[in-house]
Formats: sequence, C-alpha cells, structure tokens
Amino acid sequence: MTSWLRRLGTGLGIGLCLAATPALADSYPSKPIRLLVPFPASGATDLLARAIAQKVGSNMGQQIVVDNRPGAGGAIGSDMAAKASPDGYTLLIATTSTHSIGPYINTRLPYNTETDFTPVGQVAIATNLLVVPNSLPVKNVRELIDYAKKHPGELNYASSGNGTVVHLTAEAFKAQAGVFITHIPYRGTALAVPDLISGKVQVLFDSIVSGLPHVKDGKLKALAVTSAKRSPLAPEIPTVSESGLPGFVSDTWFGIYGPKGMPADIVNRLNAEFNKAIQSPEVKERLAKLGAEPVGGTPAQFAAMVKQDSARWGKLIRDRKITAE
Repeated sequence: MTSWLRRLGTGLGIGLCLAATPALADSYPSKPIRLLVPFPASGATDLLARAIAQKVGSNMGQQIVVDNRPGAGGAIGSDMAAKASPDGYTLLIATTSTHSIGPYINTRLPYNTETDFTPVGQVAIATNLLVVPNSLPVKNVRELIDYAKKHPGELNYASSGNGTVVHLTAEAFKAQAGVFITHIPYRGTALAVPDLISGKVQVLFDSIVSGLPHVKDGKLKALAVTSAKRSPLAPEIPTVSESGLPGFVSDTWFGIYGPKGMPADIVNRLNAEFNKAIQSPEVKERLAKLGAEPVGGTPAQFAAMVKQDSARWGKLIRDRKITAE
C-alpha cells in the first residue's frame, strides 16, 4: 500500500508539473521586457529598436523598455545581455558590428557571441551609400576605381572609426577593386561629412539615411548603394555590384538575442511577435525612413546568417590585418 501511494503521489506530482508548464508559458510576459541597445540614443540602432519595440510591446500587452548601454563598440550592452537571467525579460538588439565584426576586432570580449546568447530572430537590414565630393571627377563606381588606379595614394576615405562597418566596407571595396585608398578615421561619419564636402577626403560609405540629404542638397555625389538591390529610399542610385564591382555587398543587419539558456517556448513566442511587428505597415514605414528593410525568419535562420556573415568579415579582418587601434 505504501509503495502504491508513493507511486500515486509521484504520478500526481509529475502531472501537476506538466499541467503547470503551459500555464507558465501562457502567462509570459507578466511584466515589462527590457531591450538593451548597446549604442547611444538617437543613433540608427536606437531609433530602429524603438520603432519595433513599441509595436511588439503593444501586441504583447506589456511595455518593452529600451535601455541604452553604449560603450566599447557595443560590448558593454552586449555583456549585460549575456549575463542577464534567461527568463525572456532581458533582450539585446545586436548588429553586424557587435556580433559579426566585434569578436575579430576585440579578442578580449568578456563573452562568446556564439555560445553566450540565444538567437531570437533577425529584424532588419540596412545599406550604406558610397558618396564622393562634387570636385572629384568621377560619375560612377567604375570611374572611381579607374581614377584610384591612375592616382595611387592620392585618395583618402573617411570612416566612423577603426573596426566599424563603414571602415570594413571601404576595406572590402579596396580589396575587391584592387586599389589603394588611405584610411582617415573619424569619431562618427557626421564629423567626416564637412571634410568630404570640401574635398579634404574623397570617399565615404555613409549610412543612406545620413548621406542622402547631402546628395539631394547637391553637396555630394552618390555613386552607389552597397546592398544587393537598390534602396527604395533612392531607387535611381545603382548598387556597387551593378555599377562596376560585380558581387560586392555590404549590409548592416539588426537582430534580437537573449541570454543563453532561454526556454524554447519563450524564444518562439518572441520570434513570432517580432516577425509580426516588422511586417506591420506602420513599422515598415518607420524602418524605410531609417533606410532599413524588415527581414524576419526563424532563430535558426538568424544564427546561420550571423555565422556566415562573421566568417566573411573575419576573413577580411585577418587578410587586411585590421585592428581596433
């Protein structure tokens, strides 16, 4: 009798636990979710995060609080996310810089981008704009390459700093085109634009959002966008690939991660909610104004994309001997 009662009690306990599991999953989220942005407020990543978070929070019935934790090229905010509780209440919006480039530029990161995070999903992708001063006698990418080859060492390109996507995009361009253009790093592309307009530097792969107004004002010439297809913000501007350097692509991706060990049901719920939000008309419109396009997909697809992207940038960094200093 005692043995039978023991087995009955065990069975009841297991049954109660199993019954409780869906209830716990159904109750998520029961409090606000924190979305860490590892870059300053009002930047592209921050604006994109807020546009998406507002819609996701509204759909889920809980506020998603955007928490800016900039510094160390995105490593400070990323580290906070990696060390947070994996309960689904702390997320990170990561980018090409934090998870594809960062591990190769900074080999002393306090986390492993592959093993210390749970991928939730990719949300968007954005392109850069190749701009030159009006004084430079080129009208397209092919002419820029020819000019650089005829005037080796005379051209300079600006970037937003060593190890940034802007820097590496230019290095990828140089490598594929077989040209030499001197790197002049700035603390942000906004600081480089006046020197580009004046002709002190001659090449910049700027964000399409910040670069396009100068083109429309007639202060700079746009030669191409770096994406695989033309941008809806400026469909008249060709891609680098179609205008002189076949196969060249350099995009910035944005995606959501959580800490490692997040429950699969919560990951799947978040993935579905972010996919739904980025396809809404209002979010699509806000992303378009930022020069970004919604992507979506599964956590596995996101992880595979980042792995492939990391290998590409890692090879470039090794081959070109690029460092953060």
